[in-house]
Amino acid sequence: MTEQHNHESCAGELPPSLNGLILTLTATALAYLGQPVNPDGNNPEPDFRLAHYTIDTIQMLKEKTEGNRTTEETELIDDVLTQLRLIYIQKTGSGT
Repeated sequence: MTEQHNHESCAGELPPSLNGLILTLTATALAYLGQPVNPDGNNPEPDFRLAHYTIDTIQMLKEKTEGNRTTEETELIDDVLTQLRLIYIQKTGSGT
């Protein structure tokens, strides 16, 4: 199976992207922070240790992709990190 064929068989027919990965990690971090992510109200309990890990993972991706991102990707990562860190501080009383 070729790489192109694998992309074509992905759910939703969306090609992988850095923005998509960042948004997926953001949703995961928000869930770990106890933010409502499911409209049906079936949301997991907060897990601040995993929220911290996920925020650190986004920071690591920022550092590893430095010089290889578009302006849009850089703005998204910066905005996401700022918002997640603010929520983390509000929820825990300490920084990441």
